[in-house]
This record gives sequence, C-alpha cells and structure tokens, in this order.
Amino acid sequence: MKTLDIYEELKSNSYPGRGIIIGKSADGKNAVTAYFIMGRSVNSRNRVFTETEDGIKTEAADPSKLSDPHLIIYSPVRVLGNKTIVTNGDQTDTIYELMDKQQTFEQSLRTREYEDDAPNYTPRISGIMHVGDGQYNYAMSILKSADGDPDSVERFTFSYSTPVAGYGHFIHTYMGDGSPLPSFEGEPKKITVPNDIDEFTDGLWNALNEDNKVSLFVRFIDIETGKAVSKIVNKYSK
Repeated sequence: MKTLDIYEELKSNSYPGRGIIIGKSADGKNAVTAYFIMGRSVNSRNRVFTETEDGIKTEAADPSKLSDPHLIIYSPVRVLGNKTIVTNGDQTDTIYELMDKQQTFEQSLRTREYEDDAPNYTPRISGIMHVGDGQYNYAMSILKSADGDPDSVERFTFSYSTPVAGYGHFIHTYMGDGSPLPSFEGEPKKITVPNDIDEFTDGLWNALNEDNKVSLFVRFIDIETGKAVSKIVNKYSK
C-alpha cells in the first residue's frame, strides 16, 4: 500500500468530515492516536472538545446556538483498562459497555450501523488500541451503507497486530465535499507518524481546511509505561 503524507492528504481534501488516526511514533516508543471533527453547518461548527476523567467529550461552544444535540454531542475517546476507544459518535459508549462485559470490538459494533442522517448516511468509524506491558496493537472499523442504500449495512474491521514504528492508518467519514456527502471507500490509508506530539498536533491542525475544521485531539501513550500525554485544539472557545 502506498504511504501517504498525512498533512498533504488533509490539505488535498476540503471536507474529510471526521477522522481517526492510529499508529506508532517513529522511535517506536509511543502508541499514537488523533481524532478531528469538521463542520459545515452552524450546529456542527458550534463545538469544542473538553477533557473528561477517561477521555474527551464534545460540548456546545455556545449552548444557546445548539439546535440539535443528536449526532453532535458524544464522547469520542474513552479508556477501559488498557484499551483506548476512539470513535466519531456515541458508539464509543457501546464499545465501552459491551467490551466491559467481555464482548469483542467487532461484537460490540454489530449492534450498531451507520448514522441516521439521510441522505448522507454518514459512516460510523471506530478504533481500539490495546497498550500495556510493552505490547501494542490496534484495530479500526467502519460501518456504512452500501453505496448510499440505507437497506444494506456494510461492516469492515481492519486489525493491525504488529504496528510499525513511524507509520499509522487514517480513516475518515467522507471522500470529500458533496451533496449527498460521499462515504469513505476502501481500507484505512497508510500514513507516516512523527515522534513529537507538538509537531504532529500542529501539522494536523494546520493541514485541515481553515473554514471547516472545528476541533482536534492527539494522544501519545508510552508503550512501556502506559503513561498518556494529550493535546486538544479547538477553533472556537466555550
């Protein structure tokens, strides 16, 4: 698979929608993830990421402008033991609750499907990272309609059992702007991942479309110790 420069990939797409990146730092020491949200409507843009006890949540930047919390307010990142869950919707909670009952990542997502936002039928994208005792692996998932047909749900899971230092994978909701918005196609894109969280955060944020970007979260987790360092960038303030 061709390896892409993530910054150039983001610059080339004015509206990838929401995106998840998971990989391994170039020095091999850190498990890396990033999640961003974009928006075209006032309701979608009126959001910030806020830290929680076990991850982050989305909140309205200006509560008076929040017209519909459905599909807008959720917890993109939660931690369950040595597992970090990253998704673009409230399926974060589904994965958390069912994996806590000993179900697998895939089993948890079989209870869900794409978002109910016709005519886009936005895909639900999810990631799971297992980090602990010097071991690291991850998986990514997409639940989508079959070429816009709401009567057919397609479910794909991609597992990466031996992540390679300096590389990761990128999955996002839309191939680009449009009406209806075209759903992501294919497997997660292979990208390069640097060593430095500040460099990665700045590079991603600066590469996202200025008009449409809303918030970005980046986390580096030390594979040996499990210690996590996170960065949040919000375009709007609460």
